Amino acid sequence: MNISNIQPHAAPGSQMVHQTLGKTPSELRLLHDGTELVMAVLVSRAARHLDDVLRQFTDHAQQAAIALTSAVAGTKSINSRGVLQYSAIQVDILAARRADAVDRLKEAIAAYRQVTADKPTSPVSPQATPAPSTAASRTRR
Repeated sequence: MNISNIQPHAAPGSQMVHQTLGKTPSELRLLHDGTELVMAVLVSRAARHLDDVLRQFTDHAQQAAIALTSAVAGTKSINSRGVLQYSAIQVDILAARRADAVDRLKEAIAAYRQVTADKPTSPVSPQATPAPSTAASRTRR
């Protein structure tokens, strides 16, 4: 088995947000202000965290797979502490962190949906400066 060809989705957190909400995390931040913006930022951070944990998990799992493949092929000596040494523990920890990150992202998306349920999702326009009222212009004369 060639492990170099096994690649996970590059950004599963961002992909989950896009599939669920129809927008990327970056796009969500442009749609809102106030409380809705805070929720969009939380969704974005949760997506980025999942992406980062998955990258770490993938790196450690691939290193462990390379170590096992080398040991089976006889190209790597096996020391008394074992083939994987601490790698297996790291992979297990990162797998648990990945599962937790998925749960946190799902919770953030659900909270975002709840907060924005009655709100339109049109882009926030820059605050326009109000034109002076006619009464204000009369008092200046």
